[in-house]
Amino acid sequence: MVKILLADDEPRMRRLVSDFLKREGYELVEAEDGQQALDLFFSEKGIGLVILDVMMPRLDGWVVCREIRKASNVPVIMLTARSEESDELFGLDIGADEYITKPFSPMILVARVKAILRRAGGGAPCPRRFGPLEIDSARRLASVDGERVYLSPKEYELLVYLADNEGRALSREQILSSVWDYDYFGDIRTVDTHVKRLRAKLGDAAEYIQTVRSVGYRFEALK
Repeated sequence: MVKILLADDEPRMRRLVSDFLKREGYELVEAEDGQQALDLFFSEKGIGLVILDVMMPRLDGWVVCREIRKASNVPVIMLTARSEESDELFGLDIGADEYITKPFSPMILVARVKAILRRAGGGAPCPRRFGPLEIDSARRLASVDGERVYLSPKEYELLVYLADNEGRALSREQILSSVWDYDYFGDIRTVDTHVKRLRAKLGDAAEYIQTVRSVGYRFEALK
């Protein structure tokens, strides 16, 4: 059973989301503010996914997400009443995997939770090497020159998708459809934001992710 940490200062929202997720067999741990969410994240064992409201007392969701990202690659979904594009890009930039605007259908949230956990559960037994870059799908880890690269779940999934399609020019639409795994209604620049962050973390292997003008990106392990 997957354990989910749900943090929202609105009791009605917590109850609604919790009820739907429990019906799907998930175990819920609830927090009513950001500080309690952080305390529970580091004290509870086996949390497999975090759902954070952005506007919470004591610590907001942005701060909580940043602190979680310093220690863990656990998937994070942000909930917010704000729909500005800049907020969504900011949330993705600090490591969130999904950004859902209120009001939303609880079933859509459940579908996205399932999609994230489904992707997180996949894996291959043997690491793959591309020059100095190694992708260990069994442990969901990436390393460059033997040094681990700390990626968010979405960054890791993006890297794996690009590597799986080595040599192919992939459009931003293809990447959104395959990596985000649902009909994405946000700005397509989400792909560019994640590619930029991924390149920054890959060091010498960043050149493997090539920009294809007017199309998107291509993964090419240089010989």
